[in-house]
This record gives sequence, C-alpha cells and structure tokens, in this order.
Amino acid sequence: MVSISAGWAGFAAPDLDAAQAFYTGLGITVERDEAMGMLTLKLTGDVSVYVKPDHVPASFTVLNLLVTDLEAAVDDAVAAGASFERYEGFDQDERGIARGPVGPAIAWTRDPAGNVVAFIEESSAS
Repeated sequence: MVSISAGWAGFAAPDLDAAQAFYTGLGITVERDEAMGMLTLKLTGDVSVYVKPDHVPASFTVLNLLVTDLEAAVDDAVAAGASFERYEGFDQDERGIARGPVGPAIAWTRDPAGNVVAFIEESSAS
C-alpha cells in the first residue's frame, strides 16, 4: 500500500488578485507565488489556488472553512463583500445559514471565481 504523508486541496481561479483580496478579506493569511502563478491559503492544511484563465467553477463546494461562530463569520464575510447562496431543500435563515436536524450549521458563499466556499460551525460539526 502507498504511504501518504500529506495531502492538500487546490482549485482554480481566473484572477489571482481578486482571489487574494477575497480570501484576505475573510481573514485568511495568503501567500503569493508569482513564479508559479499560485496562492497558498495558510490554514491548518494549506490550500492552493492557481491561475487558470479559462476556469469554469465547480457545481459543488471546493473549500470548507470551520468556524467557531457561524453568524459572526457570515457577518464578517458580508462586510468584506461576500453574499451567501440559497439552495433548494435547505431551511436557511435570512443570512443564508442552514441549521437542520442533521449535520452542522452551514452557509455557502462564492469566491470571485465562482467557487463555492462553505462556512461550517465547529460546535455543530461533531
């Protein structure tokens, strides 16, 4: 069997400046590598965002961010310019936060490239 020592996620964005501004606005430390045409989101496990001019956003969540206070995280993201998605079948409040009988409290936004980013409340995720 293969021995895997680490792994990380990565996704594309057509405009690294817009992606950097978005993720920095969410309070994430972002490192930029001009030579590679890539951003690294400095989380517990790093996440790579690489430039791809003909990027087509995925129809699913590409990044999940665990937060201790979902309402505060949504408010901060909205203050930074984000808007939150509404999905059929989810009972979401006026902020776009879904709290159901099963699963964690969650809210979805999109980054400037159209990638779906979820905020998940830590206390409700276990």
